[in-house]
Amino acid sequence: MDAPVLRVGVIGAGNVGGALVELLSDPSRHVALVDAATATLELVGVAVRDASRARPEVPTHLITTDAASLAARDDLDILVEVIGGIEPARTYIESALSRGTSVVTANKALMAEAGTQLAALAHEHGADLFYEAAVGGAIPILRALRSSLAGERIERVMGIVNGTTNFILSKMTSEASDYAPALAEAQALGYAEADPSADVEGFDAAAKVQIISSLAFGTRLAGESITREGITGVRAVDVEFARRAGFVIKLLGVAERVGETGISRRVHPAMVPLEHPLAAVHGAMNAVFVEGAKSGPLMWLGPGAGGYPTATAVLGDVLDAARNRVSGRHDVPFSIDETLHAIDTNDIASVFYLSLDVLDQPGVLAAVAGVFGDHGVSIQSMEQSGVADEARLSFVTHVARTGDVFATLNDLASLASVDSIGACIRVIDGGDR
Repeated sequence: MDAPVLRVGVIGAGNVGGALVELLSDPSRHVALVDAATATLELVGVAVRDASRARPEVPTHLITTDAASLAARDDLDILVEVIGGIEPARTYIESALSRGTSVVTANKALMAEAGTQLAALAHEHGADLFYEAAVGGAIPILRALRSSLAGERIERVMGIVNGTTNFILSKMTSEASDYAPALAEAQALGYAEADPSADVEGFDAAAKVQIISSLAFGTRLAGESITREGITGVRAVDVEFARRAGFVIKLLGVAERVGETGISRRVHPAMVPLEHPLAAVHGAMNAVFVEGAKSGPLMWLGPGAGGYPTATAVLGDVLDAARNRVSGRHDVPFSIDETLHAIDTNDIASVFYLSLDVLDQPGVLAAVAGVFGDHGVSIQSMEQSGVADEARLSFVTHVARTGDVFATLNDLASLASVDSIGACIRVIDGGDR
């Protein structure tokens, strides 16, 4: 019996969209795609902003500049959205879902902002909404959480989910580089945008933490605030201190249970022990480390971005949506766990590394130690370095409440003998939780 034909439209033909069109059109993979989809996938339109731009991977007759009309086609079975951003992507997706068209997207910002609402719209109209490529590129972490680990009680998910920051920190580690030249190299290689703030300030990673948390724990995808700290304050001296102490600095996205009903979600730089699997993730790679109550520790590693890796994840979702379409079913959205509540990050405890530049004169160390004591932050070790009348103090605390550490830093900044506050970095698995 001939396989049914499903009609697919794509909005966006950049690196990811163009790569997806290539994958869908590869004649050497036609039989494999039909087997995986249980249908023949017919590409019926590719919406672009500028039709005059050369796109050799996209047949000319498929190109349109009318994305809204493509999304609104009543004969469309699957719409793929890979333009990113909130609008007009949201309007296109809502238009398709309201017609019962299944949607595959790589849009992390939109899913973090309105994923719960869009999933409900998909369910209402008997369609699928899949977004594997929104987190970790080719890494199938969302599929694992949605299916393989659906019956497991996840305790913590911790990941390197931004390739730009991991590249920068890897350069700082391997070449003893400071932040600015490492960022410049990332920009020159195309890993970082001219305005890198979405990456280096943690916005990108925060959106991915929201998405991971929704599948791991049942939290909402509704633009909820994620505590966020970037890497702009990390200096070469901090990276070197970490190396000598047996750590490497990474920007981590963390979502974890606190007690029975508490959830903490945050993005921040962290010192990761060299023996931890995440410490070996270098360059622009991504990795997600999952701790399950019964399964124990599990880790997924792979390219977190790039046209073909991301398009591979998108294609996997297209095939899932196609199989559901043929069988006359759709995936039911994950339930929201209404018993969960957010834990204030100030109440999360951890070991901290802190650095500050001070005047090298009598009484300064006593004054600094007194501020630590005023806030109940106990010092585990201290290192002093510097020349002439300047000194750098580096501290490692015992386990301390985050709010107390930040209050300590705030008061230290007001001391006349303190020139500047440097890094404030958590030590992972040093009592954090």
